[in-house]
This record gives sequence, structure tokens and C-alpha cells, in this order.
Amino acid sequence: MNRKVILYIATSLDGYIARKSGEVDFLKGDGSEPGIDIGYNDFYKNIDTVIMGNKTYSQIMGWGEYPYKGTKGYVYTRKDLRNDENVTFTNEDPKSLIEKLKSKEGKDIWLIGGANILDSFIKEDLVDEYIIAVMPIVLGSGIPLFKENEREIKLKLKESKAFDGIVQNHYVKR
Repeated sequence: MNRKVILYIATSLDGYIARKSGEVDFLKGDGSEPGIDIGYNDFYKNIDTVIMGNKTYSQIMGWGEYPYKGTKGYVYTRKDLRNDENVTFTNEDPKSLIEKLKSKEGKDIWLIGGANILDSFIKEDLVDEYIIAVMPIVLGSGIPLFKENEREIKLKLKESKAFDGIVQNHYVKR
């Protein structure tokens, strides 16, 4: 099995993954198709590993219990935190981690966020696919999805879907 690292994330129309405060309250459609299936469940069925930064993890945990039980979680942090049954806290070189994960049988690997983690994965050319949902809002400022980077990444559009005012583009590396 060829495991893939997939960035599955949402942004504002102007490319922000969060407000400057870190809030993501804008991650919703325009209400024209409430309750529509946006494909998350189908995506999640093909994932058995999630990777995120500590800010993303802390935000997720602030909403309640860990939502990705049954997957192997990795949280990038420089802090000395205690692993639990859901996540391993790490500062391992991303390339080493991905090589280790891809050498084992399993499903795809979800790169959740944030921008710093994504930037380190891009610099090492570790992201195989990009699934980016664009929310129908212009924030004007916030935390950008992509940091300034010298690496150019050529992509091929695999699929584009629109639902509830959201446009979801699925790209693969060329």
C-alpha cells in the first residue's frame, strides 16, 4: 500500500486558516445547503494517522474530547509533554517521521495544521495531496495557510466540488 500525506484543511477566500486570535468560527458555508455532506466522512475512512502542531491540538482539545480516536496522532511541539493513548508528542524531523510511517502498512496520513507544520512539510516535499476547502468569506487578515517559501510546487487538479457556498479543490503533486 502506498500511503499518502494529505493536507485536508479549510481557508477563507483570501487564504487564512484562522483569525489572528486563532479563532476558526468562520469555517462554515453560506447556509444555502445546510447539513449537506461535504465529504469528510469518506475522507476520514481512508485515514489512520493524523499530524498536527501543538496550537492546533490545544485548540481542538479546547472544544472537548479528542475527536480522532482510533487513529495514531502525532503532535509537533518543543514542549516536554506526556504522550497519551491518542497522541505522541514529537519534535522529530518531519522527513524521518514520514519515512517511518510510510515504511509500515496503513491508511493515508492526514496533515491537519497549522501553517508552521505545513511549512516544514512543504520544505521537505512531504505533502502528496492538497484538499483545500475555500470558505465563502474574506477575512482581510489572519493566520495564512502558506508561509512565504522558495519551493515551487506543481500540482494537478484531481477534483473540484462546490457545496453550501464552499469550493473544495483536491490537488495531487505532478
